[in-house]
Amino acid sequence: MKHLYGVTTAMVTPFHKDGTIDYGKVEQLTEFLISKGVHCLYPLGTTGEMLRLSVSERKAVAETVVRKAAGRVTVFIHVGAMTQNDTVELAKHASEIGADGIGVVTPAFFGANDRELEQYFVTVASSVPETFPVYLYNIPQCAANDLKTEVAEKVAAKCSNVIGIKYSYPDFLRTNEYLNIKGGDFSVMQGSDRLFLAALAMGCEGVISGVSCVYPEPFVAVYNAFLEKDLEKARKLQRIAIQYCETLKSGSNMSYFKEALKLRGIDAGHMRAPQLDLPEYEIADLKRKLDELNAVTHYA
Repeated sequence: MKHLYGVTTAMVTPFHKDGTIDYGKVEQLTEFLISKGVHCLYPLGTTGEMLRLSVSERKAVAETVVRKAAGRVTVFIHVGAMTQNDTVELAKHASEIGADGIGVVTPAFFGANDRELEQYFVTVASSVPETFPVYLYNIPQCAANDLKTEVAEKVAAKCSNVIGIKYSYPDFLRTNEYLNIKGGDFSVMQGSDRLFLAALAMGCEGVISGVSCVYPEPFVAVYNAFLEKDLEKARKLQRIAIQYCETLKSGSNMSYFKEALKLRGIDAGHMRAPQLDLPEYEIADLKRKLDELNAVTHYA
């Protein structure tokens, strides 16, 4: 089964001004990211404003990315939704359209205990073929539910297609616990862009990065330097990546990503209400900061 690895980019979802999805811009963004050397694409996650989209819209975006990628990079579709039925429907759809796998976030907003989380993930993973890869996704600061190591371990033991986890919280003790699931044969992807190099050093397979949707270059360069065992170069590049994270506020508001992409010549559209586009004065400030950073930044 395919794994996520390297620089896996969490994609934004471009909207028209009226809030409808701009599928042409989805295609354009897909092509841009592939051209910059990212290893995998991860649409419709947190960065993709997933809970703002209907099931039919999410299916259409997934189809667009898979079709445009055309097998050139690995594509995992995030399918976690507000109801279990919707999640299962999206999981089955991802398998049917030829995606390489799925990610599934914990249930959100309403509290779920360990027994409920275990059953939820087992149900979703069992709804797709045993050969179709599934990554769990734990982002407790947003979802309000934390996926404990022992629960993830139980799910992985019951479902052979649950092969890894995206962990978007800066806890390396928990990260290490996840890495030891299945005797160490469990793929862990870091969701905190700032910790990419440190996570690689621990044994994680890569990062699922929102900032790399705007500036893939420093992240790809970090990964290449790590593979080349040039840690001094990798550390330097990671510091550059962190500067971009700080300038773009690490995805706390995806409007920064979309405006920064426009400054790069990639029109990523608008936000969907109730989120708003950045006001002009913030766009001007963002442009100034990025111009200053780009003037002194080199990825070679």
